[in-house]
Amino acid sequence: MDNASQINAPVPVRTFSDHVRLTLALAWPVVLSRSGLMIMVSTDVAMTGHAGQIELAHLSIAMATQITLMLVGIGMLFGTMVLTAQAHGAGDHAQCGGILRLGLVHGLGLGIIVGLLCLFGEEFLLLIGQDPGIAAGGGRLMIQYAWSMPAILMMVATGFFLEGISKPRPSMIVTMVAIVVNALLNQLLIFGDYGAPALGAEGAVIATSISRWLMMIALVAYAWTMKDSVEFGVRGGRFPGWQLGKTLRKIGYPFGIAQGIEASAFSSLVLMAGYLGTAALGAYQIAQNLIALAFMVAIGFGVATGVRVGNAIGRDDQQGIFRAAWVGVGLTCVAMAFIGVAFVFIPDKLVGVYTSDPEVMAIATATVLVSALLLVFDGAQGVLMSVLRSCGEVWTPVLLYGFSFWAVAIPFAAWVGFSRGYGAPGLMGGMLAGVVLAAVLLGLRFRWLARRPIRRL
Repeated sequence: MDNASQINAPVPVRTFSDHVRLTLALAWPVVLSRSGLMIMVSTDVAMTGHAGQIELAHLSIAMATQITLMLVGIGMLFGTMVLTAQAHGAGDHAQCGGILRLGLVHGLGLGIIVGLLCLFGEEFLLLIGQDPGIAAGGGRLMIQYAWSMPAILMMVATGFFLEGISKPRPSMIVTMVAIVVNALLNQLLIFGDYGAPALGAEGAVIATSISRWLMMIALVAYAWTMKDSVEFGVRGGRFPGWQLGKTLRKIGYPFGIAQGIEASAFSSLVLMAGYLGTAALGAYQIAQNLIALAFMVAIGFGVATGVRVGNAIGRDDQQGIFRAAWVGVGLTCVAMAFIGVAFVFIPDKLVGVYTSDPEVMAIATATVLVSALLLVFDGAQGVLMSVLRSCGEVWTPVLLYGFSFWAVAIPFAAWVGFSRGYGAPGLMGGMLAGVVLAAVLLGLRFRWLARRPIRRL
């Protein structure tokens, strides 16, 4: 390791206040960046909701399916951040650019695979028993999502690299600009302003796909041209050996499966809401969209906490690993509790942003009230999963996720929502049970793991 690398490596953190300060400094741009991505989704849902109940139902069913596939791909790329953060923590800056190259190659390949799967959306929706009209509309939208999958996954890989070297602000800025671009394109393509075709939900998806490509180009361009691109091996570096790629996949594939387990559980509840009718489907999608928007705060803290845990592992700071993890969890729970207060006291106003349909509003408001209870636990389990991944945990978190969401949450949701007749709010109650259990199990797993030496991958 050269002297410059030693000087620029993250320094050990000694006090609790230092942990809080550094976690917040890294988290807030990531929170805004991830929230921005969700704001784009929320913008699509809100603007499409005002185009009609049927259009919202088509978008809801397509969005639930493609988000599950996309999140699996994103999870598989998580190793990019873990390896970059550990290399940065160890002062091995030149290796970081090679990790970025691997991430981009994997992002492109995964994007093509996910995009091809999206082409069969209608067939999948028919297979699981959705109404033929909803399946046809949702399948048409998934085709439009397909061509943007390589872009979003390559953008995520680049963002993970930048966050791993503690440069989260470029992703934040690119995302903020993309929100505006996406909203303007929505206005043109959903409602047909200024002579453009009025495409409804399909216009929202086309706008999102265009925005994803622009975001990817902008973020990759930044990584290539940043002033320390040579130091971090972005320019002038070599493609790393495939052994490092094997390590990236070893981290990423289980995390992708875990992401898929959670996302498919949430999406399955959207599909289950579809059996209750278009009003319940739209209402549940609104409530879930609000949860997802709030969860971006947890993801931001999760990324920040994961980076700081990775840095501590890189410098072999065992106490720093433990403290960084629990500070991140604590900050997340506080932030999610504040958001939960808004869900309790102004659910009707939050729902009103998405729809003016009285039937949809009534169901969605009740569902949002239930969802307020799960925010703290959802945030805690999200951060703990990120921590365990940064520690190199592979399959145990996947098994814990599978049990929590598919053995507990889904059956309980079906019982409360259908057998007990509570509808969409009952489905949300089932998910509450799942996230509480996941948070407890993941917390116990990290507590056990932290008693043993954790080494760099």
